[in-house]
Amino acid sequence: MKPADSVNLLRLSLLPAWLGVGALWLLHWLPLSLQAAIGNGLGWLLSLFPGKRRHVVATNLALCFPDSSPRVRRRWLRQTFQTSARAMIEHGVLWWAPEARLRRLVRIDNPDAALGDGTRPVIWLAPHFVGLDMGGARLSMDYKAASMYAPARNPVSDRLMLHGRSRFTSPKLIAKHEGIKPVLRALKDHLPFYYLPDQDQGRNNAVFVPFFGVPAATLSALPRLARLTGAQVVPVITRQLPGGQGYTVHFYPPWDSFPSTDLEADVARMNAFIEDRIREMPPQYLWLHRRFKTRPTGEASPYA
Repeated sequence: MKPADSVNLLRLSLLPAWLGVGALWLLHWLPLSLQAAIGNGLGWLLSLFPGKRRHVVATNLALCFPDSSPRVRRRWLRQTFQTSARAMIEHGVLWWAPEARLRRLVRIDNPDAALGDGTRPVIWLAPHFVGLDMGGARLSMDYKAASMYAPARNPVSDRLMLHGRSRFTSPKLIAKHEGIKPVLRALKDHLPFYYLPDQDQGRNNAVFVPFFGVPAATLSALPRLARLTGAQVVPVITRQLPGGQGYTVHFYPPWDSFPSTDLEADVARMNAFIEDRIREMPPQYLWLHRRFKTRPTGEASPYA
C-alpha cells in the first residue's frame, strides 16, 4: 500500500468522528435547556437497546444496590444513559462557548474552600461523575492546576479533550505513561492536582477494598501521593442540574488525619466517600465503566 493510500484510509476512518464533532458544534449554539432535552431523548433511546454497555450498567447497579427494587434500578439505568448523553452533547459548550457563558452555566458553590487550609499542596479528589469535565474546565478558569489523562485512541477525540482542558490557562497535563514523577513535581510546586482515582485499572498499584460492599481493585495512589508531598485531600464534586440550569461545583472540607498508617483503610475511606456522593445522585456516576472487572484470584467476572 502506498503512503498516500494509508493517509486516505486514515482520513476515511476519522470521518464519522468529524461528523460527530460537526453535530456538537452546531448543537452548542442552542440554549442548554434544548441540549438537555436532546440528550435526555438520545439517552432514553440508547437505554432501550440491549448491548454490552447496557449490560455493564445493569450489572453495576445490581451489585451496588441489591436492596433497591428492579423497578428503581431500571429507572436509574435509563437516567444513567440520559445524564451521560447530556454530558456528551454539552461538551460542545465546553469546547467552543465563550468563557462568560461557561461561567454562567458552571458555578462554583464555595470557591473559598478550593485550596483547603491555603498552605499545603492540594489534591482535588474528583470522582467519575458525568460533570467531571465541566468542573475541570471551570476550575481551569481560576486556577493553574495539574491533571493526569489517558490519551484517547481516536485522535479527533484526543485533540478536542486536550483543547477543552487547556482553553483558559496552560494547565500541566500529564499523560499516564509519564508516570508519577511529574505529579510529584506539580504538587511540590503547589499546583492543585485534579485527580480521578476511582476506575478499575487492573492490579498494578491497586488494593482490593469494598465499593458498596463488593471487593474492588482500587488505586492506592491517593494516600501515597499525600504522604510523599504533604498534600491535603480536598474532594470536589460536579453535579449536573436539571434542564438548562447547568452544573455546580462543590468543594468538601479537607480530610483530617489523612493519610493514616493503614494504606488499605485510607483507600477504603476514599471509596466510602464516593459511595456517599453516589447515593445522593445515583444516575450521575459512571456506571458505564466496568468497575468490578478485576477480581480476586479465582473469582469470575460479574460481566460474563
